[in-house]
Order: sequence, then C-alpha cells, then structure tokens
Amino acid sequence: MSTPFQDLSPLCQLSPGMTGRVCRLSGDEGFCQRVREMGFGEAALVTKISGSATSLCLINGTRIALNHSAAMSILVERLPAGAR
Repeated sequence: MSTPFQDLSPLCQLSPGMTGRVCRLSGDEGFCQRVREMGFGEAALVTKISGSATSLCLINGTRIALNHSAAMSILVERLPAGAR
C-alpha cells in the first residue's frame, strides 16, 4: 500500500464508530494467516464497534472480537467518516 508506516495506527486505537483500512499485519506467519482467514486481510475495511481490552469489530458484515494483543498487530489507515 502507498500509506507510509507512520500514518498507520493499531486497530485497538480506533475510536468506536471509526473505520480503517487494514494496511499491515505484524506477528508470526501463523497469526497473520489466521486473521486473514477471519477477513482482516490487507485492504479490508474494518469498523471498530467498541472496546479497549477486547475490540469488537465489524468486518465483511460480521462482528468479531479481538483481544488487545491481536488488535495491536493489525495496523490500519484511519478513514474519514462515511468513507466506506
């Protein structure tokens, strides 16, 4: 993606209601493969619904809860409101 690394935020840092585009996954290959299978692949749009210790997210029409460690490993580009 063309987004510089410094413009990315961990998914857990999105405010509830904000949408981000997944740009980078960090962690071992097994973790990256699992979250891709859940829908968190690069370029996917994800909306944070709620949470801090556990992040409840909406991705591809499905609600998924991620623990803080997993949400820290998914780096997103914050999108302006209404940019879906």
